[in-house]
Amino acid sequence: MYARVTTTRIQPGKVEEAIGIARDSIAPAAREQRGFGGFLLLADREAGKGLAITLWETEDDLRASEASGYYREQLGKLKEVLAGPPEREAYEVSVRV
Repeated sequence: MYARVTTTRIQPGKVEEAIGIARDSIAPAAREQRGFGGFLLLADREAGKGLAITLWETEDDLRASEASGYYREQLGKLKEVLAGPPEREAYEVSVRV
């Protein structure tokens, strides 16, 4: 299993809006992707930061979600609430309970 971790900075007063977009639009779209294994959104409301973790069955599935334009499309949904460009990292999942 593989994970993509996306770190975002959110504009002041827009954290709840960002959470709503993730819950109502991004998460349902993720469920439709081949190899999708889960989605977590961690939010620090005071600092205006978000950490999105998506899980993928294989590294190829993770890469395909980027090559297809899916990942960029999802980030586009957040363009009005982000305070800067997101940072993206990929990891192999070493332990999952």
